[in-house]
Amino acid sequence: MRIIDKIQKHGSANPFYTFEFFPPRTDQGFENLVSRIARLSALNPLGISVTWGAGGSTKERSLELAAVTQADHGLDTILHLTCTNMEQGAVDDVLKAAKERGIQSILALRGDPPRGEEEWKPIDPRFTRGADLVTYIRSSPEYSSQFSIGVAAYPDGHTGQLHDERAEISFLKAKVDAGADFIVTQLFYDVDGFLQWIKRVREAGITVPIIPGIMPIQTYSSFLRLTKLCGTRVPDFIMQALEPIRNDDQLVKDYGVQLAVNMIKRLTTEGGMPGVHLCTLNLEKSVQRVLEALEWTHPTGIVQKNKLIEEVATQNELSVTPSSATSSATLGLAALPPVDGEAGKGELNNAATWDDFPNGRFGDFKSPAYGSSGLWGGPAIGHTDIISHCGHPRSLDDLTAIFLAHLHSEIPITPFSPVPLNPESLMILPHLDRLTRRGWWTVGSQPAIDGASSSDEVVGWGPRSGYVFQKGFVEFFCDQVDVDVIERRVQEHGKGWVHWFAGNKNGDCRSNVPENGRNAVTWGVFPGQEIAQTTIIEEESFLSWKDEAFSIWSEWASLYKPQSAERQLLEKVRDERWLVSIVHHDYRNTQALWTFLLDDTASP
Repeated sequence: MRIIDKIQKHGSANPFYTFEFFPPRTDQGFENLVSRIARLSALNPLGISVTWGAGGSTKERSLELAAVTQADHGLDTILHLTCTNMEQGAVDDVLKAAKERGIQSILALRGDPPRGEEEWKPIDPRFTRGADLVTYIRSSPEYSSQFSIGVAAYPDGHTGQLHDERAEISFLKAKVDAGADFIVTQLFYDVDGFLQWIKRVREAGITVPIIPGIMPIQTYSSFLRLTKLCGTRVPDFIMQALEPIRNDDQLVKDYGVQLAVNMIKRLTTEGGMPGVHLCTLNLEKSVQRVLEALEWTHPTGIVQKNKLIEEVATQNELSVTPSSATSSATLGLAALPPVDGEAGKGELNNAATWDDFPNGRFGDFKSPAYGSSGLWGGPAIGHTDIISHCGHPRSLDDLTAIFLAHLHSEIPITPFSPVPLNPESLMILPHLDRLTRRGWWTVGSQPAIDGASSSDEVVGWGPRSGYVFQKGFVEFFCDQVDVDVIERRVQEHGKGWVHWFAGNKNGDCRSNVPENGRNAVTWGVFPGQEIAQTTIIEEESFLSWKDEAFSIWSEWASLYKPQSAERQLLEKVRDERWLVSIVHHDYRNTQALWTFLLDDTASP
């Protein structure tokens, strides 16, 4: 059924709610998301939405996911569709495919600029605004009655643009006048400001249903990143509440749930909102807790398990990436993934929470949320910021100077890090400095930790009253000759203590990790809970972020004119350098990794 028809027929005593998901990067993540959506369907959402990558970068996955949720699970699905990088004919192809798959609702968006581009530019001259997409669908005899059409609104202003509320409300009205049935807003946290905005929108003559977008806070670091990326206003009371608990992942998540509950209560009572749109980030527990606290659904028990760490070494073990140097706050507690057959059950059990605390640069490659953290620079860093802080590198020495400047807090960002170096990596700053001066440009690291308090402000994660452990890890770019040296050193002196991966843009890969092998790098022990292994190194995630890393060199190069010295340098580095990831397993010896890498006379 079309979403607008369901909204108009909604007769429950409680407001309705919809869930938003994005297509995961990996096949296993996709399969697990389908299972997750099947469980969440028991909460009876009015519908769900599936996001769309810029220029159709997730086209096939978006269509596949929407088709599965619509046909296999009976969830009325809203397919996001943007104008960004859409060649002529592409919009028709998508609308035809959506119709064939039984999808009856579209969220029509202009879309953001592609990664690496500062400004949005139309490809098909027919589609320069979201209103053009609405007009096109409504004017088509084939699609006009097929689709309910939603559009986006931005209570805090549109990212990257000067905030002219009067103009933005005028643009919103143009989309509605073109035939939009309903409005979904960008995420926000300022309820007072939103209620004032709603009043002005209604005064402008916009009468269609408006569904506020609500995103429960998952982690402190992701909250800061997303609000910056979206240009979201954050009231002072929220930052004041988060500051004393920012190093306790569970308390941050608990606060995020309660904040969302309080916001929704005000929106549906004071604001008269008919429902809410919950942005899940492909996680499920927080949205379930929000709905239970609102008493819009019934509580479902979570099966608690206790296992020794030895029992984890099976095909069901958790597998995530190494800790990123750019954000120690992304370290978090994750329970074990479900055992075989568990993911398809209707109840929300352990399968609901095993990846509830995203960890590492991308998180667990098996997780539906894999890729959501996006800690490699990307869209959060604009052209102007990079040029301002990184200047015009024309030599390898210039690049070394940029990475050193970031290490020593002389510049706040690089294309590989949207934030300053975190306190965890500052603990090993002298070693990172030595590596970088060698021309081994470090982009990820963590120190060895032997039983630090889980509430430690620098390396702690998960609930309080626990202890955390981690092995020394570092990731850097270097020349092939250095890769050869490292490989020989691992073979001659590693003695089983050192595991490594290395890869280049061309797809070449070297490693001493056995096929399908995974190595625990971070784990924690907490009262009344199983031992949690939150970071495990394995091949698939390394290859994924290796490709991401080299794409950033391309994006950085594209900021400079063709044939310029800067562009030629960055493209040469992209084509010739390797990304290397090394972990030393002696977590009790804080100097083991650095002795192995930097001391040519000492053995590990």
